[in-house]
Amino acid sequence: MHIASKIVHVGVSSDPVTGAISTPIYQNATFCHPALGQSTGFDYSRTKNPTRSVVEKAIADLEGGAAGFAFASGMAAITTLLMLYRAGDHLVVTEDCYGGTYRVLEKVFAKFGLDTTFVDGSELAAVAAAIRSTTKAVLIETPTNPLMKIADIRAIAALAAGENIHVIVDNTFLSPFYQRPLALGADIVIHSGSKYLAGHNDVICGLLTAKDAALCEQIGFLQNSTGSILGPQDSWLLLRGLKTLALRMERHNQNASVIANWLREHPRVKAVYYPGLAGHPGREVQERQAAGYGGMLSFEVNEPDLVPQVLARVQLIQFAESLGGVESLITFPAVQTHADIPWEVRQQLGISDCLLRMSVGIENVQDLIDDLARALA
Repeated sequence: MHIASKIVHVGVSSDPVTGAISTPIYQNATFCHPALGQSTGFDYSRTKNPTRSVVEKAIADLEGGAAGFAFASGMAAITTLLMLYRAGDHLVVTEDCYGGTYRVLEKVFAKFGLDTTFVDGSELAAVAAAIRSTTKAVLIETPTNPLMKIADIRAIAALAAGENIHVIVDNTFLSPFYQRPLALGADIVIHSGSKYLAGHNDVICGLLTAKDAALCEQIGFLQNSTGSILGPQDSWLLLRGLKTLALRMERHNQNASVIANWLREHPRVKAVYYPGLAGHPGREVQERQAAGYGGMLSFEVNEPDLVPQVLARVQLIQFAESLGGVESLITFPAVQTHADIPWEVRQQLGISDCLLRMSVGIENVQDLIDDLARALA
């Protein structure tokens, strides 16, 4: 079955009692036992809830994992994942990652003895050089946030093979509609479900899935033990949004491609970062491992004073953090999403005072171009 059909039918008739097409919201903390020593399969909603279970099965099915796990936020998912490791373990992580990932590693888990090396994930030699005898995981974003670099998932998985090193891929930017890292050799996939999966800027959630059943057992133990689970109302919102993922991703991809090419010709734009552009250094790898380029792009204007002008003048495009919703959003990574990364590191990475990141929505593309044209005039 094509993944677009699988997406539409997520959760259909998941309630055997009523046959409801839409998954019911089981707003329950606890569940009755039929008798001593018997269970319906549900005891307490921190451990398992029927609405959340449909979400968790969905992400496992769409990504090809052994089991799925839904959390209260993307950062809750990452935090739970990092609890797989212990003091003295070493992680290799994409250097221009989401600022929240950088923050939790450098300002939280570093205090507990977790050691991290940040590298350019698009350079296989850099990833290989960073691996040590104590390395337990390589965590990559591809495309990266916000510079849209592309990591070769297959090649990194081959580096880690046989070394007891987990390959973890944050697949938020592309979703399982365009990229399925487990099929490329990765061990664990992360999603900020608030973004493309939910798709409507109305729910905060995070998702994990892994291809190995034993690893899923460990993640499930941590989820239940630490308790940062997704509630039933938000689980339902995620399911409702997920059903249109295929249609939305196609439109995001189409609009972003048109806008990236338009921006590249604008006299006040000096660089555009989008993996679908001809000449993008990671385009060949992207086309080998993904079915599309996604709806995220970044661009540099030719002078810092243009940044506040653009942010003040856009009307249809909203000046807001986050991404992946139906509405187009624009943000200034240096002072918003990546503010926790030290200034000198941002400069080294290219997260400059001229860089803007855009989450291209599903509006009419000419309206979006007209809005950008007015803002840049």
